Amino acid sequence: MRQWVSSACVGFVRACVVVAVTMPVPAVWAAAVALWIWWWGGDPWSGTVPFVWACIGTLALARPVSRMVRAVVAKWTGTVIPAGDRQAAPVTQLSTGYWWNGFSYERTRRDALMDQKWRTRWRDPGFWRDLRFTAIAPLTAGVVAAVPPAGAVAAVLGFSRSSLLVGVLGLVVAVAAAPYTWRPVVPVAVRFLRPSPAMTLADRVDELTAQRADTTVAQAAEIRRIERDLHDGAQARLVALGLSLATAEKLMETDPDQARALLRDARVGAATSLNELRELVRGISPPVLNERGLVDAVRALALDSPLDVAVSAGVQLRLDPPIESAVYFGVAELLTNAVKHAHATRARISITRDETGVAVDVEDDGRGGASVSAGGGLAGLRRRLAVFDGTVEITSPAGGPTRVRMVVPCESL
Repeated sequence: MRQWVSSACVGFVRACVVVAVTMPVPAVWAAAVALWIWWWGGDPWSGTVPFVWACIGTLALARPVSRMVRAVVAKWTGTVIPAGDRQAAPVTQLSTGYWWNGFSYERTRRDALMDQKWRTRWRDPGFWRDLRFTAIAPLTAGVVAAVPPAGAVAAVLGFSRSSLLVGVLGLVVAVAAAPYTWRPVVPVAVRFLRPSPAMTLADRVDELTAQRADTTVAQAAEIRRIERDLHDGAQARLVALGLSLATAEKLMETDPDQARALLRDARVGAATSLNELRELVRGISPPVLNERGLVDAVRALALDSPLDVAVSAGVQLRLDPPIESAVYFGVAELLTNAVKHAHATRARISITRDETGVAVDVEDDGRGGASVSAGGGLAGLRRRLAVFDGTVEITSPAGGPTRVRMVVPCESL
């Protein structure tokens, strides 16, 4: 009995919330009609102002209403409905002083942003989808959700006017319908608010285009880094090694002691060059990652870290090499950030796998406050995993701790 009463109370509150979030647009039009009736003086043009006012209110409320419906559906049922709204490109200032917003040139940044906002909205299919939803939701989910509040109002009026039958019937309708009448908002929202296949495909194309551009830039930067390391390190040492050997060859007969000293220096230089080449190869593709897999490679990385790192993994994993490399270097980036920026002393790494993919949790006891900034390491990590449809979730309150969860959908080998 207590559970049923609780369900009825929760359902009544949710029904009232559904009515509140789906009925603003009908309320605007009802107010416009009332204003027209009050204002009408026989002139047909007298309804122009209320009509324009109602249209402006509808356009202004379309997106907020859709956002509120998405929020309540996600909170009550866990069903996340992606917005799929078109994102505007950043405005840029040209050498002439004008601002380019992707559509036109404007004299000031404010004008460029305002022009871009309205052009993007009018051309965004998501805006027209939200506008359609504000017309459909009141006639479907809104009308059904209004039954319990209407029953409660009828009960109050019936009891206040000594109409016992009306009051009892209203109370029964309100209590009996409350647990169920809010539920139609979920399928209605999923059906009419989710992005269309064409919009999803367009967003995916844009995402893949951005990922391709990021990958190209990252590859070019990596090639430059390798060339710089080879030029400044191993290549210079190998040139010096060749000169030392040539000099030792000339001094072998005239000054054997000096020749032997040069040969010793050449041997040290050769060993140093070999170590530098090994470090370079390890930075490109760690041998332990190729030979023993992700878990052992992360454990080896933890041993080399100045932090006190604990690694836990339920099973040994063998993934596709590109995925293993992306996750490995992601863990390396997070440990480096924990040392350089968070000033942590301990870290914990957990690697788990389920039917859908691999999840890696990295937690440190640093000072927190980590955020994703353009051009930063965390932004690069997010782009690196996005190539494999992976996600990065960051929780880093001020004062710590910092928790980062990397999830990559894949099948283990």
